[in-house]
Amino acid sequence: MERTTQVIGQSGAFLDALERASRAAALDRPVLVIGERGTGKELVAERLHRLSPRWDQPLVVMNCAALPETLIEAELFGHEAGAFTGATKARTGRFEEADGGTLFLDELGTLSMGAQERLLRAVEYGEVTRIGASRPIRVDVRIVAATNEHLPERVEKGTFRADLLDRLSFEVVTLPPLRARRGDVEVLADFYGRRMAAEIGRGDWPGWGANALDTLLHYEWPGNVRELRNVVERAVYRWEREGPIDAIELDPFASPYRPRSAAAAAPPVPASAVPEAPEPPMPVEPGGDFKTRVAAFERQLLTRALAEHRFNQRSTAEALGLTYDQLRHALKRHELLGAGG
Repeated sequence: MERTTQVIGQSGAFLDALERASRAAALDRPVLVIGERGTGKELVAERLHRLSPRWDQPLVVMNCAALPETLIEAELFGHEAGAFTGATKARTGRFEEADGGTLFLDELGTLSMGAQERLLRAVEYGEVTRIGASRPIRVDVRIVAATNEHLPERVEKGTFRADLLDRLSFEVVTLPPLRARRGDVEVLADFYGRRMAAEIGRGDWPGWGANALDTLLHYEWPGNVRELRNVVERAVYRWEREGPIDAIELDPFASPYRPRSAAAAAPPVPASAVPEAPEPPMPVEPGGDFKTRVAAFERQLLTRALAEHRFNQRSTAEALGLTYDQLRHALKRHELLGAGG
């Protein structure tokens, strides 16, 4: 498994997780890597292998969610010729391929109960039996597994084997989401921005403008580092002006022409059937003179507009018919400059 992405970060939570993985790497024991999508579980698995005594042996990867349930066991343990329809010749499984090295099982929580049972035997006894074979094969494999699920809860529900979880959780490395690594956002954005600029042949790295950096720092990043990388690289290649990059598009699907959902595409109800109702006004705190009420309404209008545009101040300004400076002035007057953080 060759990677071009580096493990980057300087926040305390992230460095603590890396330190735990580095210490566990030298031990010939299973490790579970837990984290949301896009947090870098694959990179930590590679780190565990490269820092282990098995570094010069195979690192074999299997995404358990990428295969139908009927093929997972054949992929893991291999099969003999004629073991099932379509098995015209014998094939080694991932365990045999990883013999002497590390087997990385991504999306572990998607394994069926039958596959879990056979995996448990392989982990406990170091033996696998190809489908259609009668004799087991000895293998020397270190297991690193990853999931974005809370496996103890799955055990309570009866959808994951408790004994398998016990065997695989000698060490558990939980990766923090990007929203818990605020200090790393600017570092990652700078790294991916510089790399993308070099890839497309741009000269000096212009850096990020104030509006772009504000957007990057205040977004919640549900897709974590993977999402940030896409946003940054898209912004760099689209920027055609001189100076710092100052336009960020968080949602690449945002378009007035995007396909409508089935509900939206349904035939409209005749106007005569449904009385037209005006949009309810935003509530304003009762009491106070005219100036106080106008100020309260203006603050609510700004707050709602910011939320609708994901706290992107430039987009909010355009929607309200204001210049960027006018919006910033209004936000400062209402103490909303840090909204969304």
